[in-house]
Amino acid sequence: MKKNPLTYLVALVLVGFLVSQCCFTVQQSEKALVLQLGEPLPEVYGPGLHFKLPFIQKVLLFDARVLDYTASSREAYTVDKKTIVLDNFARWRISDPLQFYRTMRTIQGAQARLDDVVYSQLRALVGLYTLTQVVSSDRATIMKVVTDNASKLMRPYGVEVLDVRIKRADLPEANQRAIFDRMRAERERQAKQYRSEGEEESTRIRSDADRQKALILAEAARDAQIVRGEGDARAAAIFAEAYGKSPEFYSYQRWLETLRKGLEKNSSLILSNTEPLLNLQR
Repeated sequence: MKKNPLTYLVALVLVGFLVSQCCFTVQQSEKALVLQLGEPLPEVYGPGLHFKLPFIQKVLLFDARVLDYTASSREAYTVDKKTIVLDNFARWRISDPLQFYRTMRTIQGAQARLDDVVYSQLRALVGLYTLTQVVSSDRATIMKVVTDNASKLMRPYGVEVLDVRIKRADLPEANQRAIFDRMRAERERQAKQYRSEGEEESTRIRSDADRQKALILAEAARDAQIVRGEGDARAAAIFAEAYGKSPEFYSYQRWLETLRKGLEKNSSLILSNTEPLLNLQR
C-alpha cells in the first residue's frame, strides 16, 4: 500500500514547526529569558542556540548593548541661588535581565525611572556648587558622583549606569537677558575706562612733546643769537680793520649800502643834487 506524498509533506511541516518551537537563537548583542506560563525561569541565556519546551515556554529577548538615554531639559538651582537649565544624557545597559524583567519589564519603563533618578541626583549635586563650578571647574567631579549614585540606585532594577553627562547648561531666558545686559554694561564701563586712560596718556605725551619742542626751539634761538652776535662782532671787526686801512674805501662802502637799503624797488626820493647822498663825486 503506497502512502500519499501529501502525508509526508504534512508530517515534515509539523516536524519543522515543532523544532522551531523547541529551538531559539540569541544574537551576540542580546540576552534572553525563558518564560514558563508567564513566570521567568532563573537562567539567563547568552548568545547561541538554545532549547525550550514548546507552547508552554516563551522566549523574551533583551538588548545587551550600551543604550543611550537623553533626558528632557529641567531647571536646577546652584548654591549661589542661580537658576540653571540642565540638558543631560545617560549611557546604561541591562546588567541583570531577570531582575530587570521583574522590576522594569520594558526599556521605556527603565528610562522613565532612570530619568527621575538622574535628575534627582543632578539637582542635589548642583545645589552644592556655584554656577561657575557647575559650568567649568567641578563639572567632571559632579558627573562622576552623579554616575556612581545613579548606578547604585538603579542596580536593584537590573540596570547599570555607565555614564551621565551634561550636554548643555543654560540659564533661563529671562536670566540670560539680565546677565547679557550686565555683561554689556561692564564692557562699556571698561571701554570708557580704557578711553579715559588713553586720553590721559595722549595728553601727557602731547604735553611732553610740546615741552620738548619749546625747549628745542629755545635752544635753537639761543644758539642762533649767539651765532648772529658772533657774526656781527666779526663783521664789525672786519669793518673796523678795513676802515683803519682805508677810510675812503670804508666810507664809500657804507655809502653804497645806504643807497641799496634806501632805494628799494618802487621807492621814490626827491633830493637835490647838492645832497650828500647823491653826491657822485664821493
